[in-house]
Amino acid sequence: MPLPWLVGSLYAVAMDRVSELLLLAPPGARQLGQWVVGINIGLHFTSAVTSEVASHAFLIVGMAFASLLAGFVGAAAQVRCRLAGGPTAFFAAMPGGASEMANLPDQRMASVDRVAAAHAVRVMLVVLIVPLVLTVTNTHGTKLAPIETSEFLWQRLALMAAASLAGVGAFTLLCLPNALLLGTLSAVASLGIGGNPLSALPDWLGAAGQLLIGVSLGCRFGPDFLHKAPAFLAGIAVLGLGFLASTTMLAFLLTHVTHLIFPDLLLSFAPGGIAEMSLTATHFHLAVPLVVAAHVVRLAILTLLAPAAFRIFSRWRRTADRPDHS
Repeated sequence: MPLPWLVGSLYAVAMDRVSELLLLAPPGARQLGQWVVGINIGLHFTSAVTSEVASHAFLIVGMAFASLLAGFVGAAAQVRCRLAGGPTAFFAAMPGGASEMANLPDQRMASVDRVAAAHAVRVMLVVLIVPLVLTVTNTHGTKLAPIETSEFLWQRLALMAAASLAGVGAFTLLCLPNALLLGTLSAVASLGIGGNPLSALPDWLGAAGQLLIGVSLGCRFGPDFLHKAPAFLAGIAVLGLGFLASTTMLAFLLTHVTHLIFPDLLLSFAPGGIAEMSLTATHFHLAVPLVVAAHVVRLAILTLLAPAAFRIFSRWRRTADRPDHS
């Protein structure tokens, strides 16, 4: 199975939690895992790779707006099927970060528990299905994938760690989302783009980062998870699969109008989390910087535009629910 440290730990812990075993993630598990993964992902960025990714800026922004539209359609489908109220349906359907969607000011009347559960189900499905499909199809890398450094050196790792902490601090001060992952990634990528010699991460450290993220994701599930709102969760699973199918079809169509290969576009479009999809790209030696850029831009656009989009969605609902007296 692909990504055994991430996928195996996620499903094992989730099933145990649903089976009423009181498992708890170690304090700071997700944060430490994100820090390790951020360093590992940042190693894929060089000046040449960054220029290549920048040439796809229009496509990356288009992906983000397509995700916004897909979330709007998914929310409308939930409301039509009476699976959830408007606010809960909208923020549960938006394929952004779970924490960002759960904390937006306009979402005060939504069920935060259901929104978090919806994002957990979506990520869980994507993390299982996408790597499995890439394994079955024997997918491997492109010209954007190689890491230039393969040597492990403690002194260079210390420099990377110090820079990453500075990046996390800067992201935190600026109140930017996902500071641990994106702040670390940005700092290490900046060192690589600047031509500074870096150190590879030992395999055991990369595996530990995946394990910590998998455990923390699995702990989002609880004994009452399947009994809380079974119809809502089933609807979310169907919508998640539909979203994945539509993004897969779009990625396939775009291979005919770009020079990018299908697996790169699939991971860039896939409605998973930044860390999970970036790890998948790393595992299969795919275009990690492109995948990271696509998911970061999507997260930024959804976080910034979701409140305005929610107001449009609310007006649409009021118009749709208004009786026709003509």
